Amino acid sequence: MSINFLDHSITRRLATSLLAAAITLSTAAASLAADAVVLRVGDQKGGNRSLLEISGYAKDLPYKIEWSEFPAAAPILEALNAGALDVGYTGDLSFLSVYAAGAPIKAIGGTRSDAKTQAILVRQDSPIKSAADLKGKRLAGTRGGWGQFLIDATLEKAQIKLEDATFAPLGPVDAKIALVAGSIDAWAVWEPYVSFATLKDKARVIADGEGLTPTITFIVASDNAIATKRAAVQDLVRRLNNARLWSLDHLGEYAKSTAELTRLPEDVLLSAYTAQRTSPIPIDENVVKEVQEASDRSTRYGILPKKLDVRQAVDRSFTAAAAGSN
Repeated sequence: MSINFLDHSITRRLATSLLAAAITLSTAAASLAADAVVLRVGDQKGGNRSLLEISGYAKDLPYKIEWSEFPAAAPILEALNAGALDVGYTGDLSFLSVYAAGAPIKAIGGTRSDAKTQAILVRQDSPIKSAADLKGKRLAGTRGGWGQFLIDATLEKAQIKLEDATFAPLGPVDAKIALVAGSIDAWAVWEPYVSFATLKDKARVIADGEGLTPTITFIVASDNAIATKRAAVQDLVRRLNNARLWSLDHLGEYAKSTAELTRLPEDVLLSAYTAQRTSPIPIDENVVKEVQEASDRSTRYGILPKKLDVRQAVDRSFTAAAAGSN
């Protein structure tokens, strides 16, 4: 009898615990719905919005997303800083440049791509054959981001003084035009621009980011969104991580669908996605250390105005929670 009673007692306690957990989950879901949470998310053409839709992870959202499309990461960061967005995504160094200026933002998640997909390109007929030939040349790239950093790191590796080359701060669209026109000698950029330039314009790669750049793209949120919309932001990070994992097993489908949405060439996108192998990563100690090293180099190059503590720029609790839910 005592054993029977004990079994019933354990069963009742287990049932009570499960009921309490179910009520908690229901309450959380109802709270999201009742509060009509709206996440204002900054995107780039063919970016996270298309990835979520193509993979199916945009379905059954317990909140609403208001998407805004931007031509590049810089205006996304400006909008986050101004409070016009809740979430966006950007390269690691562009994020740090804006964070260093005092923007109330944190990196809350991220992905990593193969560093070779950051590259310095020259025209097919250029006499430049390697990084050693960049001395005295006019080199274009994004200011305060991957482009400027790759140029400086490549020159340093080739033992060329930074002042012995001319940096032209140009965005990808203007730099592409300038390279084709011959008004710059080389262009530091990333995918899918690398694949487009090599496949369609017959540009050549003379250096890449292997061993030089982290090639991390951060999911970034405003401090206000972290404080007031945490459950929705956490859910979005989880969905983006799962969508990115889906893409790795469906590169052809991903490229085809994105080409239809963006009108970018499918062969360019497939080349870019295959080369990048972009994967979600947790913001752990290794990532913080790696980005800290790149940050310190950026300060030395004069890209960042001061030395930063990267640990203060990230909120690791989101990726830790996302990893536990997958």
